[in-house]
Amino acid sequence: MAGYSREVARRVFAQEFRESTLTFKDGDDQYAPQYLMTPTGARVNRIFIVGTLVEKEDIGTDSEYWRGRVIDPTGSFMIYAGQYQPEAAQALAECETPAFVAIVGKPSTYTTGEGDVLTSVRPESMHIVDGQTRDIWVMDTARKTLTRLKELEGGSESPDVAQAKEYYAPDVRHYYSMVSHALQSLKETY
Repeated sequence: MAGYSREVARRVFAQEFRESTLTFKDGDDQYAPQYLMTPTGARVNRIFIVGTLVEKEDIGTDSEYWRGRVIDPTGSFMIYAGQYQPEAAQALAECETPAFVAIVGKPSTYTTGEGDVLTSVRPESMHIVDGQTRDIWVMDTARKTLTRLKELEGGSESPDVAQAKEYYAPDVRHYYSMVSHALQSLKETY
């Protein structure tokens, strides 16, 4: 019997996540995993974010359905949790703002009538953390983003890098600047 293993939760900054528009399934069957490909070549089925929850609101009509906004040094993530994410919805409902939070969740996209793609996260879990945990996440995410940028520049043969290059034709300077801004925010904290 084959064992089940979860996808690794990828670390991606909010700015890059918001600029991601390519979604695809890995296989043809209905249970094939869905991915969001980012401009730097991160293949995201699950995402790990740490930031500051600055807003939350119950936008449900018949039952609780929570929307929150979590910011990192590069921008904001929108998160949505309801009856299918009961633990995350409860954590979001009980959390005071502002608070540092760590979230593992699934990326979600919505295409507007005008053709714009909006990204959000459906949290699987959400926990309150401290500022040091947020700072470590910023450093780890910067390191992982820089590794992907070096692969983009270095002519990596990775299928993910090739797909990101072909679809986005990313300006690596734009993402180096994003990483620099994120790291600069840590210097301002200390």
